[in-house]
Amino acid sequence: MIEIIPAIDIIDGKCVRLSQGDYGRQTTYSSSPVDMARQYAAAGVKRLHLVDLEGAKEGKPCNLDSLREIAALNLLDIEWGGGIKERQHLDAVFEAGAGHAIIGSLAVKKPELMEEWLKEFGGEKIILGADLRDGKVAVSGWLEDSSLSIDDLLHRFIPFGLKEAIVTDISKDGMLQGPSNQLYVDLAKRYPEITFTVSGGISSIDDIRSLNSLALPRVIVGKAIYEGRIALSDLKKFL
Repeated sequence: MIEIIPAIDIIDGKCVRLSQGDYGRQTTYSSSPVDMARQYAAAGVKRLHLVDLEGAKEGKPCNLDSLREIAALNLLDIEWGGGIKERQHLDAVFEAGAGHAIIGSLAVKKPELMEEWLKEFGGEKIILGADLRDGKVAVSGWLEDSSLSIDDLLHRFIPFGLKEAIVTDISKDGMLQGPSNQLYVDLAKRYPEITFTVSGGISSIDDIRSLNSLALPRVIVGKAIYEGRIALSDLKKFL
């Protein structure tokens, strides 16, 4: 059964969603991050995808207070992404209560550090975050494009113990048009040793059923819940 991981994206301590990673196309929602986390936990969710969009843009964690509040509930396993550029940032995120750190831009710009962290903390705690635009990995809150593909990153980090990767198709993110199913099927076939998480485009419970039928292990759901296209009650059969 596919694992559903709800996403909470944060700017200035508030729940937001962007469309296609564009900070100029931001929607702010009324619920606070900790309130949303409580609702997810009450529905039976076990793991939460927490993204510091402000931190991704600024190059340092900016919303650790929200992380601390959610971690203090002691109800959810938290994976944190956004703004981890140095060892002190990684330490701060773990100290604030995250169980996993998602490394994106740094994996592209300072791969030696990613290798060190994988060796030190293991592939269960250090997750590769790869956000794809036209087949290449985008960095710095999706504001810059690199010349690297997802395959480039996987080949580099698998020898150092990489076990998990969250792959986002930026063209789908926040657009509620369905995910890029074939992308994830192909990745799973090529790299059976990696647990891939589907990210971007989930618009309905049917999208999740489709991914489940393809035996994909995990999916992140964000905007579809905020917009009421997927009710928390709809998720229960997968939880």
